[in-house]
Amino acid sequence: MKPIIACFLIIASVSTGMTRGQTDGNNTPQMLSKLYDRLIINFNDNDRLRINDSIKLLIDSYVKSDTLFNHKFSNLRYLGQITSPDSMLKIITWNLVLRSSASRYFCYFIRKSEQGKENSVCSLTALYKPAPIRTDTVYSESDWYGALYYDIKPYIVNDQKCWILLGIDYGNSFITRKIIDVLSFASESSILLGKKWFASGEVIKFRDVFEYSSSGLMSLRFRSDSSIIFDHLVPFSPAMQDDRQYYGPDYSYDAYNFKNGLWRLTYNIDARNKK
Repeated sequence: MKPIIACFLIIASVSTGMTRGQTDGNNTPQMLSKLYDRLIINFNDNDRLRINDSIKLLIDSYVKSDTLFNHKFSNLRYLGQITSPDSMLKIITWNLVLRSSASRYFCYFIRKSEQGKENSVCSLTALYKPAPIRTDTVYSESDWYGALYYDIKPYIVNDQKCWILLGIDYGNSFITRKIIDVLSFASESSILLGKKWFASGEVIKFRDVFEYSSSGLMSLRFRSDSSIIFDHLVPFSPAMQDDRQYYGPDYSYDAYNFKNGLWRLTYNIDARNKK
């Protein structure tokens, strides 16, 4: 299991500023900050679970706010917050690392509703899972695999709105996973994750999952609205072929490019800025 402090530090990447209007008369940011500080210094699982219950109660209230899409919390390093470029979807995620029981993920998908109506909120929880995330199926809130999402882009396909998600999963002690997935809504507050959309040769997958050594780093990012670029992963030596805990980047890049209705995999692309 990765050290607790290190896991929390990694999550920090997506929090930015919050507008003045949120802080007026609202001490939620200060309360959350103190609770996360307590998590860092407290290594007892029962205490950590109680602290996390308090965090979840605050987030439960926060996601129902009618100003949710106008700001983000500032200085909350361990709470992931991303909003889609179309301002129609917000995702809040964090993880809880435990010592004697399974660690877990928490996620809220908040979809902006029509003016005058409440936003739709879908709350998910998942335990850390050492097993691979499947690429041949659709997931829902009842069997969510668990991840921290750090980027998002909206798309419209056959008049249906969906969003491409980029995420990361620390559920395996030896392997880190990065994920490209597709989010859509089956109803106002019921989600679906996965779309048969990612073509690698003759194989078409519902998502792509990249597995590599937990001691390594892998870049996975949007290059444009129609391109997702990422490090090419290889074994540290030929003898380690197919053992993903010994995989890492080789400083070349691959990409998924959207073409003729599918995201199509291309190897060894030029990742330099064209300017």
